[in-house]
Amino acid sequence: MSEEENPEESKSGSLMSHLVELRDRVVRMVVAVLVLFLGMFYWANEIYIYLAAPLTRHLPEGANMIAIDVASPFLTPFKLVLMLAVFLAMPVILYQMWAFVAPGLYANEKRIAGPLLVSSILLFYAGVAFAYYVVFPLVFGFFTSIGPEIVNISTDIGRYLDFVLALFFGFGLAFEVPIATIILVAIGFTTPKKLSEKRPYVIVGAFICGMLLTPPDVISQVLLALPMWILFEAGLIASTIIFKDREEEEEDDELDEDASPIDTSDHSLTEEEMEAELDQAEADEAGLDKNA
Repeated sequence: MSEEENPEESKSGSLMSHLVELRDRVVRMVVAVLVLFLGMFYWANEIYIYLAAPLTRHLPEGANMIAIDVASPFLTPFKLVLMLAVFLAMPVILYQMWAFVAPGLYANEKRIAGPLLVSSILLFYAGVAFAYYVVFPLVFGFFTSIGPEIVNISTDIGRYLDFVLALFFGFGLAFEVPIATIILVAIGFTTPKKLSEKRPYVIVGAFICGMLLTPPDVISQVLLALPMWILFEAGLIASTIIFKDREEEEEDDELDEDASPIDTSDHSLTEEEMEAELDQAEADEAGLDKNA
């Protein structure tokens, strides 16, 4: 029996093949994370020391980090290495997701989605690096310098890890602004011209995001909001270049629409003129009847 005679069986087989492919790709993601995790677990303590360096170099002489919970000396480095493994495996994870959905995309969608995928990974890494090398030294230097002299600064290792992971996520997500801008223009939700007109709202939104995605301190909020604004401008320029032809076509359509209506205001007749024309028409008809 052919597939046309059994459409339900064909759909069932297609669904099962997609589920099997999805399972295989999820397994590859998990294997990539597991391999990286096992490879780095031996150096978990050294990795945590490197992560804590922006704070420890600003601590007073003789001050150290502490562990409040009994299992923190083991669980905190374990959590760090696991998150780092997911972070480093992100190219593999995103590639597997891309390979799963790519067959259903059109050629023009594939042409745009590929570079956007690579750019999103690089921008996320750039956001994390910016947080570690620029934001952390400023934030921790500020925090440790304004405290009262009678306070002994001893940060818990678990809370410190949660703090820096929140900043990593916030800055990594904020650096995706150019990608979000290009996607919004690509799907036709807006245009570069309209986005440029809403620049004041974008600036305010960047500072609101800085307030929500970072701890409650002015330094980290400003250091997040300013890159978001700059990256928005970069995304605006990139979308203008990429979709230049589309924007020109839309402008031509708007000009055609503006020019198409015919202004009939000058040709409108008053009541007196209409009565005069009716009288003239009746007179003409009367003349034709006499001649007949």
